[in-house]
Amino acid sequence: MNIPTQPNFNLVNTPEYREHYANSVQVRVNVWDFFLVFGTLQQQGENQVEVRNFQGIYLSPQQAKALMAILQQNVAGYESAFGEIKLDPRMAAGGPVH
Repeated sequence: MNIPTQPNFNLVNTPEYREHYANSVQVRVNVWDFFLVFGTLQQQGENQVEVRNFQGIYLSPQQAKALMAILQQNVAGYESAFGEIKLDPRMAAGGPVH
């Protein structure tokens, strides 16, 4: 079986390109795509949290799986260099991760 050669990529930022910080991501899934909603989480009070969503991105299932793989690779590299990333135990039970 022949493996196709990798094409050369030229990365170009469009005029609409922006960079933002997100400490919240919500994932919605249906049969056709994955929808990632990015936002910033802000503690408003002891029992009140506000999430301000600023960008939604649709991914094909194939692109979502590729993103998962590259994130796993990069998280493993980060932890190898800087130590284990600890998650808030309240978020480990399931549901949205913010």
